[in-house]
Amino acid sequence: MPDAAAPRDAAGDLAGRDPVARDAAEEASAFSHAPVEPDGTAAYGDHPDQVIDFYAPRGPGEAGGTGDAAPAGSAPRGLGGSAPAGSAPLVVVLHGGAWRAPYDRRHVTPFADFLARRGFAVANVEYRRGAEGPAGEPPVAGRWPDTFDDVAAALDALPALAERTLPQADTRRTVLTGHSAGGHLALWAAARHVLPAGSPWRTDGPAPLRGVVALAPIADFEAAGKLGVCGGAALQLLGGEEHFAERQPHADPALLLPTGIATTVVQGRTDVVVPQAVAEAYADAAARAGEPAGLTLLEDVGHFPLIDPAADACAVVAEEIAQLAW
Repeated sequence: MPDAAAPRDAAGDLAGRDPVARDAAEEASAFSHAPVEPDGTAAYGDHPDQVIDFYAPRGPGEAGGTGDAAPAGSAPRGLGGSAPAGSAPLVVVLHGGAWRAPYDRRHVTPFADFLARRGFAVANVEYRRGAEGPAGEPPVAGRWPDTFDDVAAALDALPALAERTLPQADTRRTVLTGHSAGGHLALWAAARHVLPAGSPWRTDGPAPLRGVVALAPIADFEAAGKLGVCGGAALQLLGGEEHFAERQPHADPALLLPTGIATTVVQGRTDVVVPQAVAEAYADAAARAGEPAGLTLLEDVGHFPLIDPAADACAVVAEEIAQLAW
């Protein structure tokens, strides 16, 4: 469990602040960036949320986000750019937000653009999330089975969509990454070949991935439940107490080990949204399964700097991805 050097904090010098106030400042910084339009969009299904935004690789000074995105449901468009075909590793981004409807892929578009400026081809995946709750109630976390249906369908369709839409992408060098609930989905998507027999999402073999970099993931449902992570979001995702025990073996990454796929978890030590204990529980489960997962713990970093282009923690994430991709 290596500790990275303490990154600078994009939200300012937060040392000594109340953890909740610190988290709020970090969240405000991460959400302060304007959304970045994709270079193209392709649909992997008929629902409006079944789309993938693509970002072409480019240098730090190059303009991106043409906004020339194909409408959902239309044929994907190829992207221009100077990078040769198949020259850039493909990073697949699964956004977080506790699987709840108000949080869509738009909030991670600056992160997707940040990775594109590091020379990666990027696919930012949308998926169906929980519906808005009754008046005065918070949104529901996730949809069963729709959320899982969508992530599985998106990953299955991605190689062909990338070949047609983002020719610069080398799908043989694909890395999955995701933040928070999206980190859970990234770990889950890489483990479909070890799902229980009869699972509708099970694949015959492992996905052709270089690896997974999960960012503060909700990676162990038992640990997350004990800590009340995101208001019991994992329990809601599986349909509540009535269905949790039955569905957990099909959904909990801590139970889907070993995968045979290189996996790194990046976690802030001061994260109060998905605490360090959740990442450690997953790492312990991986070790017991005989497949230790990498665990990079960042000092003085909370939940949101991992996807904040203004934070040094985000550069650490890009380096972790590069170690697997290049």
